[in-house]
Amino acid sequence: MGWIWMLLVIPVATGLIAWRIKNSNICEKFQVAGAFLMLLVGITLAVHVLTGSPITGANGLVYVDALGAFNLSLIVLVGFTSSVYSVGYMRHELRKDAITGRHFRQYYLWFHLFLATMLAVSVVNNLGLLWVGIELTTLVSALLVAFYRKGTALEAAWKYLIMGSVGIAFALLGIIFIYISGIGVFGEHPGALNWTALSAASERLNPQWIMIAFIFVLVGFGTKAGLAPMHFWLPDAHSQAPSPISAVLSGVLLNTALYGIFRVFIIANTTLQGKADDFLILFGLFSIGITVPFILVQHDLKRMLAYSSVEHIGIITLGVGIGGAIGLYGALLHMFNHSMAKSLLFFSAGNINQKYHSKRIDRISGVLNVLPVTGPIFLIAAFAITGAPPFNVFISEFTIMLGGFQGGRIGVTVSFLLLVVMIFAGMIYYTIKMVFGEPPAKMEKKEINGWSTAALFIPLVVVVVFGLYVPPFFTDVIHQVSQVLQGGNR
Repeated sequence: MGWIWMLLVIPVATGLIAWRIKNSNICEKFQVAGAFLMLLVGITLAVHVLTGSPITGANGLVYVDALGAFNLSLIVLVGFTSSVYSVGYMRHELRKDAITGRHFRQYYLWFHLFLATMLAVSVVNNLGLLWVGIELTTLVSALLVAFYRKGTALEAAWKYLIMGSVGIAFALLGIIFIYISGIGVFGEHPGALNWTALSAASERLNPQWIMIAFIFVLVGFGTKAGLAPMHFWLPDAHSQAPSPISAVLSGVLLNTALYGIFRVFIIANTTLQGKADDFLILFGLFSIGITVPFILVQHDLKRMLAYSSVEHIGIITLGVGIGGAIGLYGALLHMFNHSMAKSLLFFSAGNINQKYHSKRIDRISGVLNVLPVTGPIFLIAAFAITGAPPFNVFISEFTIMLGGFQGGRIGVTVSFLLLVVMIFAGMIYYTIKMVFGEPPAKMEKKEINGWSTAALFIPLVVVVVFGLYVPPFFTDVIHQVSQVLQGGNR
């Protein structure tokens, strides 16, 4: 339990102390140190769970199994990488007077509190507290979406809050229905909403109420995850937020909302005898398909990446819906691969936006010449996120397709393949236009900042290495998480 409390306290303390440090150089280095400590504690906790057994405490309110350990590992990894990237990014914004010193410090306060809320979601056992944690992620991240306080940013934050609030209300109703489904089993016991109790008694829950509850939770948390057709807030929010925040939103916030869905899915799929799979396949495939026209006619770089996030959340959901050992392995591997590749893309896009002072694709050209490090990495990241070999996303997408064919989901898998090909064509077309060509006249050939350039190499290594070789220890981790999704207790 000590590791869990440390994990939750560190980002809160880091944000509060960084907020009070007046010297910008000390502030940014302190927050990196705090994020690194959070990374060490998070990985230590995850290793303890994955090599031992789930952790339970606080009278059953806290619970970390393989699924929770996997999600919190992604949060601390992307969080640390984004904290490093933030140093260069926010230093440039401060130097160009895009923000004030007070806003600079507030950024680090809200950034680390945002990480704390997502970590809290990953360690709670009670579904009511899980709902509270996801609601807190909305409230804190909305402040970061509106960070620049411009009209478009405020509008995006308002849309995010409205749609997030509607979605979270649906999720709350779903959790209430879960409680009702177990009244005949638990009575009015205070632990009736604990996930461990519900999953153990899932075969005895009322199937009619569980069916209704799962639909409400899927729509509610699916709104936060960016599943279509509840995704409309996502392109605005991700495009208006600072680039390191976009990386966290896309890389781990969407996963955290999916985590909430999967917790309920595990219960529902047992109660409904496997019938919950079809809902995930439907929403997953629809989310992939709806992004195609928006990517093919896109004019804004960060909005294109945001629609790509809708696609990949759909792919993860589809993989879990396909199920089986291969489908689940591919889906969970894709959660990790997408987090790394999309973080790399948003970091690269942030460097490009700051260099060109624009997010419009038609105003960006010659990136390969102007940014000698960011340009090639951006090109690699674009090929990676679209599922091109030999990068990591190709491996997980291919595995999901293999699971689909072996599971007899031929029509679904062929549709998935065709949609992915169209998205590949659109994104690579725009990427080539930006990377090659003549750069604007008199633009200096120089990277924006050493910190923001160095941060690119952390996810880059994963994107390349995991496309060629998935380490055996990581395969074992995926198998343990798959057991949880199939109703096991690891």
